[in-house]
Amino acid sequence: MRFEKGHRAATRRHIVDVASRRFRRDGVSAAGIAGIMGEAGLTNGAFYPHFESKEALVREALTSALADQQHRLDEERTSLDIEGAIRRYLNRVHLEDPAGGCPSAALLPEIARQPLPTRQTYEEGLRSYVSTLAALLPDAGSAASGRRATAIFGLMVGTLQLARAVPDAAQAEQILEGGVEAALHLARAPSS
Repeated sequence: MRFEKGHRAATRRHIVDVASRRFRRDGVSAAGIAGIMGEAGLTNGAFYPHFESKEALVREALTSALADQQHRLDEERTSLDIEGAIRRYLNRVHLEDPAGGCPSAALLPEIARQPLPTRQTYEEGLRSYVSTLAALLPDAGSAASGRRATAIFGLMVGTLQLARAVPDAAQAEQILEGGVEAALHLARAPSS
């Protein structure tokens, strides 16, 4: 059976998109190839012509999720200040959508256990995102802005993880708002 030109690339992209959402929703360890391929509407046998291993798929799905997150921030950057970026990250919509949200908040402990090439991929995406956040700080361009942006992002990720862990919606809201307040305090702190 012959397929249209571009079918292979489109199929690969579809597998990556499904895997990216599935990994963020269920975790890397819990998301098996069979489940990902079934959700993609494909057989297990269709996996190996596209990827040499699950690790390769994890790396590509992580790259895709990080690029999507960066793209959204870049698109909004002209109309967004640091407070807007923080509030866009720490909100109920993001809280309730781990599959479509930040890969750091959904996968950080698992990323830390991945092989070096996957962790290097993550580090590249992290640097890019943090650099964009640093450019939104009042002291953009200073050495301190990069460190503060990293701390702000770490605070945002941890806040989202804590808010997702509690079953009480009101408590989750309080955690989010506390994270916003703390991140804004850090964003406005004079650099040293």
